[in-house]
Amino acid sequence: MTLQALVVGGGIGGLAAAIACTRAGWEARLYEQAPEFSEVGAGIQLGPNATRILDAWGLGEPLEAVAATPQRLVVRNAADGAELSTLRLGAEFGERYGAPYLTIHRADLQGLLLAAARERGIHLKLSCEVTAAQPLADAVRLRLAAGQEVEGDALVAADGLWSALRGHFLADGEPRATGHLAYRSLAGQARLPAAMRSQDITVWLGPRMHLVSYPVSAGERLNVVAIVQGAAKGSGRDWDQAAVAAELRAAAGPLCAPIADLLQAMPHWRLWPLYDRAPLRSADEMARGRVALLGDAAHPMRPYLAQGAAMAVEDAAELGRALSTAAGNGMEVPLALRRYALNRWRRCARVQARARRNGEIFHATGWLRQGRDWSLRLLGARLLDQPWLYR
Repeated sequence: MTLQALVVGGGIGGLAAAIACTRAGWEARLYEQAPEFSEVGAGIQLGPNATRILDAWGLGEPLEAVAATPQRLVVRNAADGAELSTLRLGAEFGERYGAPYLTIHRADLQGLLLAAARERGIHLKLSCEVTAAQPLADAVRLRLAAGQEVEGDALVAADGLWSALRGHFLADGEPRATGHLAYRSLAGQARLPAAMRSQDITVWLGPRMHLVSYPVSAGERLNVVAIVQGAAKGSGRDWDQAAVAAELRAAAGPLCAPIADLLQAMPHWRLWPLYDRAPLRSADEMARGRVALLGDAAHPMRPYLAQGAAMAVEDAAELGRALSTAAGNGMEVPLALRRYALNRWRRCARVQARARRNGEIFHATGWLRQGRDWSLRLLGARLLDQPWLYR
């Protein structure tokens, strides 16, 4: 009899998990509380550790068709615009790691995963809010807001940063405010002045702030994210708030002319308060019994290593490998999920911790900032490359 996985959450992590489950020989049923699959948000970066997996799933060509392939990562001083360091990406980077470094709009990646899920016959249920989950002796049961109950052999909680299922099983409180705010905007490159158009990833570092820009949508649009320090407005769950460039300029402090001009040229700014959790401390925080947590539900991380989506894809791939042992070799499902957690938690914790440290370095002031800039000029690509991560 085919084993059944219940996946809660229809974002990038949930869709990737459902695909991985079917590749492992399971049947997957995905429950999303929204009335449609939509990814509000902007661009994301996908390192070779993620694109390698997506290529193995047969998504390499369609992914590269909608993504952009940045040619360089350039780090600059936000105050005077001076270049601090450069890492060559493009074909050279792809050859080194066996997979490309891509930048893509979240909606484009979700669309590819959604199409793949439909092709694999995954049961996709919209407008299905999960109100309770109950582990049974040899199954797990979900109760939906409409009153129905469904049972499966395993439950994958991929319901994001504010995961209700995490609270149900771990009872470890809500995510914490980081004190950082992300302002983001997206513009067609053809509508921007020529000097602002770019096919590179550019990072501008300033005191208590930084800004990142990179191409998405096959290079046709420019994604800009500026992160400053400040208190969140309203509820932390309201992560997609309206904002204006003047607010960002006031929070960012003195900026060089190229950044100031870019901020003014970008339309429709949105505000995203950043929340996270402490790095994982054990495998128990990723799986218990027949329940596995995945992506932001398990290990929300700050965006200073550009690995949030990639870690969710990695989680899904490892989940698939673990569940294949239950489908093919008769391993008990709780033991298979325990293997998934043991194989993932240390790496995820390392990425969480490194992302936090990067944030401190990016926003450094005083002597630490001067030392950072000197190190970037001296060591260059050796500091920007991350072999431990991309391999």
